[in-house]
This record gives sequence, C-alpha cells and structure tokens, in this order.
Amino acid sequence: MASSSSNEYVTVEIGEGNTYPYPSNVYTPSFISLKLSGRDNYSMWKTQMICLLKSHDMFGFIDGTFISPDHEASSSSSVSGKEKVGEHQTHQKLWTRSDALVKGWILGSLSEETLRYVLNRLTEKPHQERNADHDFSAKDVWHELQTMYGPPVLPQVSPVVEDTLLQDKDIAQELQRLYNYTRFGIWVWVEEILSQGRVTVMDKITNNGNTLLHVAVGISKNSKLLEILLERLPENTQLLDLRNSDGSTLLHVAAIIGNTEAADILVARNPELLFAKDNEGQTPLALALSNMNTQTARHLLQHINDTNDDRQKEALFSGTTGDGLLVTLISSKDFRFAIKLLEHYKTLNSDVVLMAIAQNFPRELNLFENFIGSGDLVRCAYGFCGTICNIISSRRVFSDWLHAYAFAVYPSNVRCSFGSIYVAVWLLIKERVETHEDARRLLWHVSGLIKSENTPTSYHHYYTNPILEATRQNAFEVVEVIVSYFPNAIWSANEDGHNIIQYVVINRSEKVYNLLYQMSEHRNIYRTIRDSHGNNLLHLAARLAPKNKLNLISGAALQIQRELQWFKEVERFICPLSIVQKNSFNGTPQTVFTREHKELVIEGEKWMKSTAESYTITAALIITIVFAAAITVPGGSDQNKGIPIFTNNTAFTVFAISDAISLFAAVTSLLMFLSILTARFAEQDFLFKLPTKLIIGLATLFISTTAMIVAFGATLYLVFGQRNSKILIPIAVLTCLPITSFVTLQFPLVLELMSATYGRSIFGVNRSFSYSGRQILI
Repeated sequence: MASSSSNEYVTVEIGEGNTYPYPSNVYTPSFISLKLSGRDNYSMWKTQMICLLKSHDMFGFIDGTFISPDHEASSSSSVSGKEKVGEHQTHQKLWTRSDALVKGWILGSLSEETLRYVLNRLTEKPHQERNADHDFSAKDVWHELQTMYGPPVLPQVSPVVEDTLLQDKDIAQELQRLYNYTRFGIWVWVEEILSQGRVTVMDKITNNGNTLLHVAVGISKNSKLLEILLERLPENTQLLDLRNSDGSTLLHVAAIIGNTEAADILVARNPELLFAKDNEGQTPLALALSNMNTQTARHLLQHINDTNDDRQKEALFSGTTGDGLLVTLISSKDFRFAIKLLEHYKTLNSDVVLMAIAQNFPRELNLFENFIGSGDLVRCAYGFCGTICNIISSRRVFSDWLHAYAFAVYPSNVRCSFGSIYVAVWLLIKERVETHEDARRLLWHVSGLIKSENTPTSYHHYYTNPILEATRQNAFEVVEVIVSYFPNAIWSANEDGHNIIQYVVINRSEKVYNLLYQMSEHRNIYRTIRDSHGNNLLHLAARLAPKNKLNLISGAALQIQRELQWFKEVERFICPLSIVQKNSFNGTPQTVFTREHKELVIEGEKWMKSTAESYTITAALIITIVFAAAITVPGGSDQNKGIPIFTNNTAFTVFAISDAISLFAAVTSLLMFLSILTARFAEQDFLFKLPTKLIIGLATLFISTTAMIVAFGATLYLVFGQRNSKILIPIAVLTCLPITSFVTLQFPLVLELMSATYGRSIFGVNRSFSYSGRQILI
C-alpha cells in the first residue's frame, strides 16, 4: 500500500490501482450555495452536490463504486492470516474516513430541520436495512434524502415496471393488466390472472411500490374481495412486511382512504398493524385523523383499546406522537373526538395541545345562541311540545322536573306551538352551540390534566405561549379558564417582556381587556406599569393596531374611530399622571398616537371625502327632481284659481307630503355632506363629529329617497289608477323594490356607523360565566 498527501488533496492508494480519495481541505460552500430544506429545492441541491462529488472523485461512495471492505469480505471469502487481517483493517479505516468526509459534506449542506429529520429516520431504521456493524454511510444518507425529497410519483398512474425486477416481458404485461383490472374493479379477471400463478398479490404493480393488496384497499371497499385476496398470501407472510415505497402498510392505506371495513379485517389478522409507522413516522390512527376519516379513526381507536400491548399504547398516547394526534383533531375542529381521545393520556408532552385550542377555539356565542343553548328559553317553553319531548329531553341542560312542570302548567296546544318553534330554532344553531360547548369541555380537561400530572414549578411551560396566543386571538374564554387553573398565568410575558394586559392593548383584544373589571387585586398595578422602553399602557394603546385587527373594520374612518376609542378607554383607566408621561424616546402617549396614525388619518379623510362627494351628487339630483315635481303638480292647476285639480284627492295629499319630506330631507343631507367636505379632519373629529355628520347625511338621504319613490307612486296612481284601483298593487310592489335595494346595499353602513359611534361600548363588560357549576372569575 502506498500513500501520498498534500495540504490541498489527499489520495490513499489501495492495492492494485484502487484509491480512496480524501480531499479534506475542499471548501464546500463554494460548490453548495443553498441548503436542502425540502422537496422544493431538492433538485437544485442534488445537482450542486453531484458536481462537488464528481469533481473530487468522491461520487463512488454514493453510487456503490467504493464499497466498504467489510461488505466485500462478507460477500466473498473470509479474511484470514495476520497480515491480511491487518491490511483489511487498514483498508476499512481509510474507507471509513473518506466515507465520513462525504457524509459530512452532505449533512453540512442540510438545513437544521432537515438534518434533524434525516438523522432521526436513519437512527430509527433497523440494522438489517443498513450495515449491521457500522453506523449509516454516506450512501445511506443519500438514498434516504432521495426517498424523502425525490420527485413524487402518484400511485394512480400507469405502472412503470423496472427491468431489474421484471426480466420477463410477459410478466410485466400481466402486472400491467392486473393493475388496470384492479383499478377499474373487474375482479373476475383479477382472480383469473392470479389463478394462473405467474403473479401474486405480493408483487409490486405500481411505480411507488404498491402491491395488488394496496391498490385493492385503496380503491374498493368490497370486504369480501379483500378477504379473498388475503387468502392468497403465502403462509407465514407477515402483513407488516407488505409496504410500499412510502413505508405504508395496508392499514395505512385504509386509514388514508377511510376504508373502515378493510381496517377492521386487517386488524383482526394482525393487531400489530395498529402501531406500525410509515417513513414519515405516522401511524394509521394519525393518518385517519389527518385525512378527517372520523369513522375509521374511531374504529382504530376501539381496536387499540382492545389490544393488550400497554407499552405500545403508552408510546402512542405520549410524547410528540400523542400530542400530534390531539393537535390534528383540534385543528379539524373535532373537539368531541378529542375529548374521547384525551381519556387515554396520562400526561401531555408540551404546550402544543393547549396552543392548538387557543388557535382554533370557536368564536363566542352571541346573545341569542347563548340564550337558546344555555336552556334559559327552555325554562319558559321547553314543555310546550309533547310530541317532540323525547327528542329534546336528551340534552343535558333539560331536567326531568322541568319537563314535568311544563306539562302540568301549559296546555297541550300551547306546548306544541312553542315547542315546534324552539326545535326549529335549535336545529339552526345546534352545531355552533355544541361545537362551542365541546371546545370548552376539552379546554377544562386539558387544563386539568396539566395541573394534575405536573408539578407547580413546570406549569408555566404549558400555559405561557397558549395564554399569549389566546390573548392575541381575543379568545377570552381560553384566558379565563387557564387563569382559573393557573393563577400565575396572568403574569405571563412574551419575548418583548409585555405581560397579558399590555399584550391585550397592543393586539386590541377588547374581550380579554374587559377581564380587567374582574381583577380588583391587580387593577392598580396595571394603572402604572411600564415596559422596558418606559411605555405605559396608554403608550401601547397609542400604537397602530395590527393589520389583521384593522382589516376587520370597514373604512379607514371607522378604523381611526376604533383606535381613538381604545385610546380614550385606556386613558380613563390609567392614572392621570401617566397621560403626560414620556417614554424612553421622550414621547408622550398623544405624540405617539399622532405619529403612528398619521397615514391612517389621511386615509380616513380620503374615505370620508369620497363618500360625501358621491352622496352629495345623489342628494342634489333628488332636490332637482322633487323641486320640479312640486312646481308642476300632477294633473295641473285650475287656470282661474291656480289651485291643483287633484287637491281634494287622497293620493294627491300623499304626493304633496312625500314630495315635501323628500325635498327637505335631501336638502338636509346635502348640507351635511357639504359640511364634511369642508371639515378640518383633525384626529379627534373622527371620534364623534365626523361620524355623526355622516350618519345624519345618510339617514336623511334614505328618508328623502324613500319619500321620493312614494311621491312617484302616488303620481302614477293619480294619473292612471283613478278608475282602476287594482293598479295600486303593482305600484306598491314596484315602489318597495328600490327602497329594499337601498336598505340592503346602503343601510348596513348607517347601522355600522351608529353602532360604532353610539352603540353599546365594547369595553367595560363584566363577564362571568358558570362552567359545570363552577364560577370562573379572575
């Protein structure tokens, strides 16, 4: 053996002309400019890596040219003799060194997440899938990345039969036909091909490694056929060994497709399939949940309960795997199933479950839904319908004594009428109410499990991020429950050091902010609290709200109005001295507000002016029309006296009154819109002054338009309907059409303005909910 080395390149000669290159001083970033992070950039990464390997004669460690000496020895005669043994060990050491260099190049070009993932997969592989005596090689890493990120091939395409596996052309054609017949469900011909014995149900018939059984489970839900195919398996064949290139067993495919009957049959033959993992580390239960096949998932869960392998069950419902199952269910809003699944957990691994609840908690029930769902209406009307009492009585909120009381007090006809109405209403809101109730129950159970199975010193690992996320999402119910279980959670802080209340103000979460009215013991602390930059609560309220919160409000004028409402509310809450207090940047809350909202004020001014200009033109047109109609009355006037001919007609009176109302209302609307166009548009004007003018202008314009249409209808009746009263019906219908259109298209803006300006305040609501008989207060 001869060897030569230099500072730049090392090549070790082995035997007769065989070499193990070792270019240890190569600067790989000059070849690999991007790190492999996923399937999207795999092709570019692979091209760069091949260039690096081939340019330094190292590609042989990937394509199998440079084989490990141990592998050569095991495949040929054994190494014997002291000199040969020593030489073999030297060769193995040098090969390992060069292979480690290639492996280091590959691993060094992966992103942190990809590196962690591929290492976990390689270390979890059984020894028979890699060298039993050594760690994984560079070739193992290369092929693992190829499996993970290589170009995917859909299973439902014409199969590509590899020549290395199918040398016989006739067999390839048989598999092609078998695949086609299976895909189209021609089972008679499938059985005919199998009966010939040239191909079996274990042969791979698609280019992603699916066998006939995989295809049958994925396409057909014919349980009888599946049992027939399973009977054709050779003796001692393990169903666990039947996997495609994704590592999916037959049960994995059944879980993905939602083939519940096939899943039951497969589990009955081999319960170990329940705990098998594919290449991604997914179990059949996890795949059924992620594909929202609830029925199949419930069957798999029942089969898991029936198994006696406690070790496997504990591993399934613990750690990151167990948390992932719950997160999948919560993300799909199946809270009821998540509650059932949670019964199998002894503890949770991290905060991801509580975080998923905070992110996916359903919106708050409105007053009507709360009234119906809580049973308050039932106390008045539950027993009203004797014919449907059995349907309703299954609800938890109804009690037997209420049922008996209602039947004793109210007559049967009253019970039926009100009961029918209640059931119709309940069916409309049933899903919303039950989903919300299930979400709250899951939240209690998860919080209770965390509290009971962990020490107080570790609670913060579970609730800190979730309570901050719930605060950002304005999910006040989640915050209430978490704080009721973990009182110290109220002091949680984000990475910027902002606590819950400061975070509430920053994110404009008014429902969580209202919890201040229940926190008498902490309220005074928040009045004077400051962050690391010297900002008090009013400084934080003076910041511009997050875009996602502003986008919930239509129109820049209403957005700046909401920002002013927040500023005024926090201004009333904090100590008077804090109003003029300066932060570390020498800014008072008012100067911060002006600077942060400068652009929004400009946008609000543009929105107000464009809206006012549009309605000004409309009001001017109405004034012109109704004024002309007042002068040229329908039917004309008496030439001698100048009195309108239809003076004593009721329809003419309706016309005159409607025309006058329309004119005066239109003039008022025009003046209001003109006053908006000439306003100064100061910040404070957006709080009440400008919205009030816009409300009056829009309301009077609506009155003017309605009165104008009524006047026109009265004129039509005067001219054409004097001798035919039936014409009044189409006139009334046509009159309602533009009025309805105006109400539908424009009145919502008026209502939104009125609600935002003079409606019930979003602040100061003292919320107190009773959960399962327990009052949750902070």
